[in-house]
Amino acid sequence: MRAVPHRTVSPAAGPGGAYKVVIVGTGFSGLCMAIGLKKAGVHDFVILEKADEVGGTWRENTYPGCACDIMSLLYSYSFEPKADWSRMFPKQRELLQYIKDIVEKYDLRQHIRFNTEVVGAEYEDEADTWRVLVNGDEPVRGRALVSAMGPLHQPNIPDLPGLASFEGKVFHSAEWDHDYDLTGKRVAVIGTGASAIQFVPQIAKKVGSMTVFQRTPPWIIPKPDRAISGVERALFRRVPGVQRAYRNGIYLLQESFVLGFKNPRLLKIASTLAKAHLNRQVADPELRRKLTPDYTMGCKRTLVSSDYYPALTRPNVELTTAGIERVRPGSVVAEDGREYEVDAIILGTGFHVTDAFEHAHIVGRGGLKIQDAWQDGIEAHLGVTVAGFPNLFLLLGPNSGLGHNSMIFIIEAQVRHALQCLRLMDATGSRTIAVRRGAQDRFNAWVQRKSEGAVWVAGGCTSWYLDRDGVNRAAWPASTANYWLRTRRLDPASFVLTGAAAGSRAGLDGTTAGPDGAAAASRAGLDGAAGRGRGDAGSGGRAQGAEAAG
Repeated sequence: MRAVPHRTVSPAAGPGGAYKVVIVGTGFSGLCMAIGLKKAGVHDFVILEKADEVGGTWRENTYPGCACDIMSLLYSYSFEPKADWSRMFPKQRELLQYIKDIVEKYDLRQHIRFNTEVVGAEYEDEADTWRVLVNGDEPVRGRALVSAMGPLHQPNIPDLPGLASFEGKVFHSAEWDHDYDLTGKRVAVIGTGASAIQFVPQIAKKVGSMTVFQRTPPWIIPKPDRAISGVERALFRRVPGVQRAYRNGIYLLQESFVLGFKNPRLLKIASTLAKAHLNRQVADPELRRKLTPDYTMGCKRTLVSSDYYPALTRPNVELTTAGIERVRPGSVVAEDGREYEVDAIILGTGFHVTDAFEHAHIVGRGGLKIQDAWQDGIEAHLGVTVAGFPNLFLLLGPNSGLGHNSMIFIIEAQVRHALQCLRLMDATGSRTIAVRRGAQDRFNAWVQRKSEGAVWVAGGCTSWYLDRDGVNRAAWPASTANYWLRTRRLDPASFVLTGAAAGSRAGLDGTTAGPDGAAAASRAGLDGAAGRGRGDAGSGGRAQGAEAAG
């Protein structure tokens, strides 16, 4: 893949001033959807991007040490393997370059409107189109709307008493201030999640002192990172089957963890490995005690690192488990009464997930607000479609998250599902497609049944997988193979189609998907995927650096 100089274009809308599809976001999920459309022969689409460059989470997260915690041979589209990864675990810059190369190969820049921030979306009942509101410009209209913003893109800024009064530097890990020189500074790091365990070892080498405020210790296993040899890369280029075998092996290894998530007792072997890793790297028994989790492994996200524990043993680094009482203009006061004078506060406090849509302006059919649709908790059918919101597709929506394997695997499956919906519309001459409430309810009842007894719910911790009521709203509760099978073929009976070619309203009696819907769906080839073919066992990865993917 060859990168070309950046250029800015303004895609033109289709007939009537509306695109066939409007995509929001240029991360892995948005670009996968765009590629799927182009492969299906659809070119009447636009991608709205708030920044001036592509990349999603791998553009925004640039903190020191930012990398992926899924091996690079797995962290790519199944239809676009990269033979020349430099390391087993890719760093942020290499991932971003991969994304840029994909954009150029598929000529996607012509479809992107940069510096276009979406602030809301309203469904127009009469026109059967989405009116997408953008900051500082005219609305963009589309027959279908694809939200590809990712579940972990809104930084969570903790409500710490006095934080606004702090006179030093404050920034979130996802908004790293590279102009601020940390050399010799007194730094407070709040949070010990996926981002913090990557940047703490990097900045510990240069700061004068560092205090790490830990609320809950993560389970950490060693990171088997290494450079990929020239011989291996040559093999990947000349014998593609070798790389596919690598990918599939990594996929199966990752997938094996799902057995433990459903049967937490099986995680004892992995937790023994993690404890041995801790004992080997931390000699101080008191520090080891602070770093030993008291919940079942897998309840929170399991992290990979071989340099985090050693960083905490440095003489200029202190770990405290005391909560924060308040922030003063030049210090942080812990609940144990100790006051730490600091020059900078770095927030490694993650992102909004289950509450990410609380303030979103998304209005569906008949004026239905997304907050009203989700007043009992966020949910969707297969994590993609929401009852009452026609032609809206969420990529990495509710219950799409993984704690064990590839998020790109899920992305490709969801793109295939969305394309199937669009094909069904075309095959039946319909203007809209919307999931039936009954189908959505049945699916989510299954999700919650599968979640019962699983480690996320019964593991003795709180995490971003659960909402404030302790209900799993983020994690996929089964294997990725299960998800692939569920999305492989569309069930037309689960959807309502309206505005058919003959002018009738199809499928409103609750029994059919529209005039000859099933037959038309079959003729339309609804088993097509973004990559045109079967799902690949090694089709993606999970991003640690951004505490997300896609």
